[in-house]
Amino acid sequence: MDAQELRARQQPLKDRYQEDPDAALIPARAEARLSDDAIACTLPTWSGAVVAGLHPAAGGDGTEACSADMLLEALAACAGVTLKSVATAMGIELREGRIIAEGHWDARGTLALDRGVPVGLRDVHLRFELDSDAEDGKLARLTELTERYCVIYQTLINPPAQSVEFVRLND
Repeated sequence: MDAQELRARQQPLKDRYQEDPDAALIPARAEARLSDDAIACTLPTWSGAVVAGLHPAAGGDGTEACSADMLLEALAACAGVTLKSVATAMGIELREGRIIAEGHWDARGTLALDRGVPVGLRDVHLRFELDSDAEDGKLARLTELTERYCVIYQTLINPPAQSVEFVRLND
């Protein structure tokens, strides 16, 4: 896809969202089904089911997906798609590229060994490795715009309102 085709695809959407801002509010949803016999759950995804379970650092055997890794995978995927879209719009040719999302979490928090240790990723680092003839300044701008428009990155930077509820099944 070139910049002209990208603009042609996006312009009707931009026009619609400009006229009707409520139409731009896109629902997102994920559902996990608990396993009957394992400390795991199954998530239907666009490309097939994924079984998530305990990370080896928390008692898992490493055969199931780790939720922290899945979060970083979502970040890398979103940044990659955003980067390709922005590069296309800017006319930057990328011969090759990798987006790497890394982070660390302290197993003592999730294993309840120390209440002072936070549960969750304590840092996230996003790296863009790009092969292009574009000037460094243009690639820096590409990276800045990717950071600005990447939904997952911005969600991590500006956490949304959150809530939890309990619903009893079969009532």
